[in-house]
Amino acid sequence: MPDVRLSSPQGKWILLTTVLGSSMALLDSTVVNVALPRIGRDLDADLAALQWTVNAYMVTLAGLILLGGALGDRFGRRKVFVVGVLWFAAASLLCGLAPNAGVLIASRALQGVGGALLTPGSLALIQASVHPDDRGRAVGLWSGFGGIGAAVGPFVGGWLVDGPGWRWVFLLNVPLALLCAPVAVRHVPESVGERAEGRFDVLGAALGAVALALVTYALIEAGEGSLVVAVAAVAGLAAAVAFVLVEKRRPGPMMPLDIFASRQFTAVNVVTLCVYAAFGGFFFLAALQLQVVVGWSALAAGTALLPTTALMLLLSARSGELGDRIGPRIPLTVGPLLCAAGMLLMLRVGPGASYATEVLPALIVLGFGMVTLVAPLTATVLASVDTARAGLASGINNAAARAAGLVAVAALPLLAGMGPEAYRLPDAFDDAFRRAMTLCAGVLVVGAAIAWATVRRPAPDCRHPECHTHGSVAVPPLEAETEPRGERGKGPGTETPWPPGAEPR
Repeated sequence: MPDVRLSSPQGKWILLTTVLGSSMALLDSTVVNVALPRIGRDLDADLAALQWTVNAYMVTLAGLILLGGALGDRFGRRKVFVVGVLWFAAASLLCGLAPNAGVLIASRALQGVGGALLTPGSLALIQASVHPDDRGRAVGLWSGFGGIGAAVGPFVGGWLVDGPGWRWVFLLNVPLALLCAPVAVRHVPESVGERAEGRFDVLGAALGAVALALVTYALIEAGEGSLVVAVAAVAGLAAAVAFVLVEKRRPGPMMPLDIFASRQFTAVNVVTLCVYAAFGGFFFLAALQLQVVVGWSALAAGTALLPTTALMLLLSARSGELGDRIGPRIPLTVGPLLCAAGMLLMLRVGPGASYATEVLPALIVLGFGMVTLVAPLTATVLASVDTARAGLASGINNAAARAAGLVAVAALPLLAGMGPEAYRLPDAFDDAFRRAMTLCAGVLVVGAAIAWATVRRPAPDCRHPECHTHGSVAVPPLEAETEPRGERGKGPGTETPWPPGAEPR
């Protein structure tokens, strides 16, 4: 049983370690978009290269994050977390030193592998180490400080881009890692999942990542209309089918398909795909719009996007309480509609736009929409499956949100008619941005309609979220188990899921 009290020196070191680790990944998810125009100019990269700068990271992260959690449970959560932190730092160093777009994209893919190792581990370390009486407060502090990291990301990114240069957006991770890893080794106790046996679902993870990569390539390069693009599209769909077949037949799958037998779980994940596809497309294009079309500096553009994250930090806990009182159906319907309205308000943002009268109102409406839906979304995901599988359900939902974002970044410029040089041509980019915002709003309306038709109030004795404060605009919060694996079997309702991909045979 974990026995480290949060008030003890070791408890504070554990909290610092997990906050530093998660902040690296959260910072990266918000800071890179602001740097894209400068990266494109310095490396003479077209729009497709900028899309891959975002998506190479997301492909490996989304494809491997469930496997990363299983590796920690098998080989030691602290060990895998530290490996992830150092891997992430080494890949960040390669990103910062990249001489061309190809090296940057490859380094971003490696960075995603590190993110898949450290992201699930940060919360798992708290779950496995901190005394149960202090765990709720520890998780609250972890999510709150992590949210602050996500909030300052665009501001820090803009300051770095306009100051020492975009390369420091990536190099910043190196000193954070050099602080985090030694603290983890010295102060965080090691833990493993009890009876975490069986084979790892490496084949399933590989097929998932390959499917995402090939589909993303086909969408980004679809304008070329070549045979290679067609082959990639067919191969990507074939890999996706193979992934489903492997997960269906494998004794210990990374993503057990029977979890989708819950109609509520399936429906909420479809809503997640709609919502986070729109968010991913919006934050990728909005940072470009504010710099390319409106003419703001990277710092101004990054600072402009702060209200959405600030509102989530301030109000996400209250939104969760409201969802508990009235049920998730209304928040999951109203939230996407508010987000759609915010994106339609962005249609007014063009050359010479005023922040106070045009940009800020759109972001405030969008932020309130995100506040309304994110906490109830996570609560509904956890409540739609057995308590023993809540951690697995959260992991699948988090991966689905990441996959939706990367597909949106790949597909939206194509659907909006953005050419390879669009981000160098303000008028052309402005026209395409308006079409893209309309498409994002439409996807959100579809998500709202699905929520209204399918979401129902969960049972009162279901699992509730532990992360009440959330600041990431890219993904929903990742929930871990309520009890460490060593407590398995101490009574009904206390069981926790086997780690994805390492289930007993």
